[in-house]
Amino acid sequence: MNPSTKSRRVTVMGSYVADLAFRIDRLPTWSETRMGESFQLGPGGKGSNQAVAAARAGASVSFISKLGPDAFGEIARTLYREEKIDTQFIFSTPNPTGAAAILIDAAKGENAIVVVPGACFELTPAEVDQATELIASSTVFVTQLELPLPTVEHGLHLAHSKGVPTILNPAPAASLPETIYPLCDYLTPNEFEATALTGIRVTDLASAEKAAIALLNRGVGSVILTLGAQGALIKTPTLTHHVPAIDAGPVVETTGAGDAFNGGLATSLAEGRNLTEATRFACAVAGVSVTRPGTAPSMPRRSEVDALLRGSLQK
Repeated sequence: MNPSTKSRRVTVMGSYVADLAFRIDRLPTWSETRMGESFQLGPGGKGSNQAVAAARAGASVSFISKLGPDAFGEIARTLYREEKIDTQFIFSTPNPTGAAAILIDAAKGENAIVVVPGACFELTPAEVDQATELIASSTVFVTQLELPLPTVEHGLHLAHSKGVPTILNPAPAASLPETIYPLCDYLTPNEFEATALTGIRVTDLASAEKAAIALLNRGVGSVILTLGAQGALIKTPTLTHHVPAIDAGPVVETTGAGDAFNGGLATSLAEGRNLTEATRFACAVAGVSVTRPGTAPSMPRRSEVDALLRGSLQK
């Protein structure tokens, strides 16, 4: 089916963890205690962030995950109610919801993150099977690597078998089985992840293209390699195209930019745009997100993205 005959629903299967963000002037060394500048607790996890990004960008979103019966899990449940994200396949466990410690450079906005996935890492293929009808009726299926690899591959296989376009955001970087690549209609690594997957050090557009070709040769349909401030490189069997980043203002924090990009990409593809247009839309979503702190809270509303795109066309 094409987007006009489906619900234009984006289904995201992935992680939720609570984000504990600490802004500091520099990373502490081992055995050092360092005073930070500020602290913030909020919703996070790559899957959850991408679901929020897609919902705010205008998609109808369903989220498949697992939560614990604790305060961190309740933060998620409250968020999904507010963002009108479908939660019929968010499963429960008596074990704790996960968390991420995010250390943010107060001057540069760069970050280092430690994730303990907790409850969401218990999501099983059998539970994913319960969402078969939902996945089959979706316009785009999105997942990442903060879940067990067998569950990730199972979700991709299920969506792929139903003819639903799949996006795999291979983050955090991990070694992937060769069987997973042909299940990915779209693969969205950043420079570090592309380097880890291919062994080709990505430092510029030329090396990015080499890495993307290596991924295509493994069976990926299309590669959209994100390049931070340089935007993104699209590589398909018939297209090589660089989409520049879209400047929305001074960078406050880069945490969640990749999630913003993937949520925006899924939304735009679900609306029927071609890959170049969808990547430009995704760059705009990411461009707004880095101008404000936080992960899920930084995701822009559709009106903000549309305004930025209109403004960039007029320049």
